[in-house]
Amino acid sequence: MSMIASFYNGKSILITGATGFMGKVLMEKLFRTSPDLKVIYILVRPKAGQTTQQRVFQILNSKLFEKVKEVCPNVHEKIRAVYADLNQNDFAISKEDMQELLSCTNIVFHCAATVRFDDHLRHAVQLNVTATQQLLLMASQMPKLEAFIHISTAFSNCNLTHIDEVIYPCPVEPKQIIDSMEWLDDAIIDEITPKLIGDRPNTYTYTKALGEMVVQQESGNMNIAIIRPSIVGATWQEPFPGWVDNLNGPSGLIIAAGKGFLRSIRATPMAVADLIPVDTVVNLTLAVGWYTAVHRCARRSRLSKIRPKSTLIYHCTSGNLNPCNWGKMGFQVLATFEKVPLERAFRRPNADFTTNTITSQYWNAVSHRAPAIIYDFYLRLTGRKPRMTKVMNRLLRNVSMLEYFVNRSWEWSTHNTEMLMSELSPEDQRVFNFDVRQLNWLEYIENYVLGVKKYLLKEDMAGIPEAKQHLKRLRNIHYLFNTALFLIAWRLLIARSQMARNVWFFIVSFCYKFLSYFRASSTLKV
Repeated sequence: MSMIASFYNGKSILITGATGFMGKVLMEKLFRTSPDLKVIYILVRPKAGQTTQQRVFQILNSKLFEKVKEVCPNVHEKIRAVYADLNQNDFAISKEDMQELLSCTNIVFHCAATVRFDDHLRHAVQLNVTATQQLLLMASQMPKLEAFIHISTAFSNCNLTHIDEVIYPCPVEPKQIIDSMEWLDDAIIDEITPKLIGDRPNTYTYTKALGEMVVQQESGNMNIAIIRPSIVGATWQEPFPGWVDNLNGPSGLIIAAGKGFLRSIRATPMAVADLIPVDTVVNLTLAVGWYTAVHRCARRSRLSKIRPKSTLIYHCTSGNLNPCNWGKMGFQVLATFEKVPLERAFRRPNADFTTNTITSQYWNAVSHRAPAIIYDFYLRLTGRKPRMTKVMNRLLRNVSMLEYFVNRSWEWSTHNTEMLMSELSPEDQRVFNFDVRQLNWLEYIENYVLGVKKYLLKEDMAGIPEAKQHLKRLRNIHYLFNTALFLIAWRLLIARSQMARNVWFFIVSFCYKFLSYFRASSTLKV
């Protein structure tokens, strides 16, 4: 019997960010391994014309929850959707709902965050810092609380090359940042943002670092742990390989490459692609929740008179234990597209790595913007609205925000993660496996690409033959276009250069003499 699965049975669990990528997988795993849990509270708000109940219904009726319904048929009854808006004070939760959350919750998993790299600092602070502070205030009023697990990111301190399992202080205190966001106007915030984030690349990593400081400062007597996952990708094993439902991280790059939009990227092929499957992160999260509530609580009672309780940090990364570089990953992605291409590709999949800024700008002009302009010209000629240039500019802007991460490698210490693994029973190590040393990267990347095609793009595998035929047509168009371009360039060159004309006449004369000789030889043989 799994001790971790047994621990969550009968528990009331609060999950923020439950409608996000990781939140969904976390819920699925909890219901599948601990079907006797009491209730999962999820903070959710209406979105895109859907009510909170409709959003929950859509999640539970997705492909991800198919196995859950077999082991937990009454799963709809065990989810309690609580209206909440993390942009509002006290999350705009009603008094009745707040009272229920405070009196019943045993475990809190704080997964909610804005993960946009270009988010305005005010909004990023609100979701990643202020909301964390408010949730901790709520948790401090929960008499039955056993553990509070905060999901951060391994890149919260990406300005360092070696990162230990400690909280690194930021130059400005989180409270000062929170207070200043309330009265500063957007123009001033835009002006001071580069100075505040310093040598971090964006507001996301900066505010996640501030969020960790808030957790440390507001922890009080609560049992708290922080998990720092690196780049979270598709599922490795559970509930099935390759499931993914968002464009964040590698998923967007895979689609852009598979559709033929992204042909070149400024990246270091030998840099470590520190990708981690989402089910690996979820398994570690649930193990940390169990350990923090059971073992940390017991240890705290024994050592309370000796030293104060500290917040344990767990790095959920792959680079130190099972590294895979971007070059290898890109090669495998393209190899998979040869077997399983995406439908209606713009160009044939191909992606080159460049390490030089000037070279990158050249290929952006030649391989990205020029084809987009030509295609838009074709759309105008056929009476349709041009759109490809806008799509391409948006893609290149998003890719530029990822360049910081695909040109560097980091080292994360994993002592706490390895310690926790040693604390698990063989059954728990099997059911809640977070040992990335067992991960076969080639197999995982292939499943990732298949998952993007099936679950994210909703493409039918029966359409693969037609997709392959489409790629052949694109190849022929490519050859024809290049040939025509060469002939036009050569013709212009002949018209302007005597040397070019001499070379051209020599080639034509040589070919004529060769054909004459070949014809004469054939006649003699006959």
